[in-house]
Amino acid sequence: MKISIGMTIPEFSLQNQTGECVYSSSFYGKKTVLFFYPKDDTFLCTKEACSFRDHYQEFIKHNIQVIGISSDSMDSHQSFIKKNSLPYPLLSDESSKVREIMGIPNGLFGLLPGRVTFCIDEHGIIKYIFNSSFSADNHVNEALRVFDII
Repeated sequence: MKISIGMTIPEFSLQNQTGECVYSSSFYGKKTVLFFYPKDDTFLCTKEACSFRDHYQEFIKHNIQVIGISSDSMDSHQSFIKKNSLPYPLLSDESSKVREIMGIPNGLFGLLPGRVTFCIDEHGIIKYIFNSSFSADNHVNEALRVFDII
């Protein structure tokens, strides 16, 4: 399925780093930045996650939740969060089912999962999609721009 701007976020559920089930339907009523990244503890992924961390208060101030998703395990996410003091949840998509539902393409010549950020409004409508495997900082900047924070 190809997700595009203007579509409603598809229904899915994943476990966060503590094993709590998070449903995409819980995004309704809140603006959401949902970012998919390839792997915990890799250079660009850590840079991206820490960039969202560093701007987290700006998002919260504007009532926007931030959620990251990768195929790493809950244990890996717990370690990654602790190591980098990440204040937002990470969801575990070990089977890549949500990547498939969301139409996330593989990056780097098909060798790594893609790096894609979705900006979703409070009605569950996808307002913006940013796809860039090699530009970790721009995912945060684009989300801030889309939600008129910068």
